[in-house]
Amino acid sequence: MKLSQLHIDTVSFIVPAMNEEATLETLFRGISEQMEILGHNFEVLFIDDGSSDRTWSEMERLATLNPGIVRSFRFRCNMGKADALSLGYEKAIGDVVITMDADLQDDPQEIPRFLSKLQEGYGIVTGHKKKRFDPWHKVLPSRVFNTILSKLVGVKLHDHNCGFKAYRREVAKQLPMYGEMHRMVPALASFEGYETAELIVQHHPRAFGKSKYGVKRILSGLFDMVTISFLKSYRNRPMHFFGRIALLAGFTAGGFLIAGLLTALLGHALSLFLTVIGMMSLMAALLSIGMGLQMELGVYRAMLEDHTVPVAQTAGEKSFQPRVHREDVSLVA
Repeated sequence: MKLSQLHIDTVSFIVPAMNEEATLETLFRGISEQMEILGHNFEVLFIDDGSSDRTWSEMERLATLNPGIVRSFRFRCNMGKADALSLGYEKAIGDVVITMDADLQDDPQEIPRFLSKLQEGYGIVTGHKKKRFDPWHKVLPSRVFNTILSKLVGVKLHDHNCGFKAYRREVAKQLPMYGEMHRMVPALASFEGYETAELIVQHHPRAFGKSKYGVKRILSGLFDMVTISFLKSYRNRPMHFFGRIALLAGFTAGGFLIAGLLTALLGHALSLFLTVIGMMSLMAALLSIGMGLQMELGVYRAMLEDHTVPVAQTAGEKSFQPRVHREDVSLVA
């Protein structure tokens, strides 16, 4: 469902960085030039994710030279991009939040297109690096990942993992960021009813530093797809998942225990083995039920603390005044 027209007064830019000392000033200058053309207020939130070079010194310098525009944050150690984005979402004050990588592969000149697309009613606009300047061993796994993820979650995108994204404020504030979930942002947003648009963006070769990509990220991506698939179907009803496992294990346990009893009556040597397998299956069933109940309790407590439902629009809510007399009701314009 498309959202209402967006009034943009301030745009917040979130830039996580690790060992990117040579790129920050150039990126900030590019953002500043575009914001001056557009006439919007803006802020830039730099987040140092455990750098070992002079990245933090550069962030401090930019914050000192640009008070009221640049804010910089430094983690004590490398926490990962999801935690950096989570901090940025929390601190951002803009009507729109834009995330960009610090390596200069994202082009600030694309910013007006992102803002224009948001105005069409989307909750998120994400970039699509159609022509990439990355090695094949990075591009190929990325394409496989995007194809599988699109089918799993029903959000058809070419580039789920593109770091260049624009969000409406309410979307950014609502997204849970942990682990490697920054790669699943469109999927997480879709669970709350927000639509994502995709824009083909220019992708520049990396000019400084080196890529943080490796085999570890491929493996973590596979695990994250399992997580997001589970969240899609069972995030509010985990007992349905564990209950099915318990039911299967329970039937298996019953079958093995009956078989063990019958073979024992016949004096067969397999009776002990079948009985042990049956008892193990029964324990698995009970454990699954226990895990399901525990997760249901967690969901219930979370709902009590913050029970929000995704209402997109209202009519008559702001001006509502309760009427006492039934004859006041009007059904004709």
